[in-house]
Amino acid sequence: MSSSKGYRLTASTGIHKGDREYQQDQIALIAHPRVNGCVLGVVADGMGGRSGGRKASDQVMMTCKQLFDRYSPTADDTPTLLRQMVQESHLVIKLTAISAEQEPHSTIAAFIINPDGECHWVHAGDSRIYHFHGNQLVKRTMDHSYVQTLVDRGELTEEEANVHPQSNILMGCLGAEDDPPADLHTIPQLRPGDTLLACSDGVWHYFSPEELGSVLSSLSPREASEFLIEKARSRAHGGGDNLSLVIVKLEPLAA
Repeated sequence: MSSSKGYRLTASTGIHKGDREYQQDQIALIAHPRVNGCVLGVVADGMGGRSGGRKASDQVMMTCKQLFDRYSPTADDTPTLLRQMVQESHLVIKLTAISAEQEPHSTIAAFIINPDGECHWVHAGDSRIYHFHGNQLVKRTMDHSYVQTLVDRGELTEEEANVHPQSNILMGCLGAEDDPPADLHTIPQLRPGDTLLACSDGVWHYFSPEELGSVLSSLSPREASEFLIEKARSRAHGGGDNLSLVIVKLEPLAA
């Protein structure tokens, strides 16, 4: 997919059930049905029993796809649409919870790239979005988790948070009692050399931002997604979570 902006998008997704019995993560990478150069990426990490978690992440995907299908980059406000994806997914999950085995919950990390190169993202929970330029981290989402609040208060370092026994406790997600957080971010203009990575904690847990940056800058999205899943699998030593990721890279157009 190329644009007048002097870049083309290359992309890949990867998903693996890790050492879990079943897959509760879901991913989507969708080109807009009518608008060239408009792309949606979504990662959802479902929680709550065999059927509950999968049902929850399914609802996120369905809701996001339906809303994106009706989206017009020129007429609609992108942050409003992303907030709507969070709110509607949350409500649908709460409605299906009535018939589920356990309380279904899900994270969400979603980004939209508009044809003009503007990018918006939203997240709730501990699925993350990273923005790199070359191998340098420009920005990443901050998890809605118990350990992140400890890091924010200066009581834990990032490294300590990663191995903290309660690192899986979320302070906000979809399907819970409270309304979900919906943290938004805008990148006014993506440039050649930029990479976006959305992934579940089964992936980011095993890498420093420096490692991610060097992998994403030196490999194609397809190779990077295979490498990151393989490396995370080996670093988990048989105790790994579901893994999912979406990578979009802006390659300069050859002159």
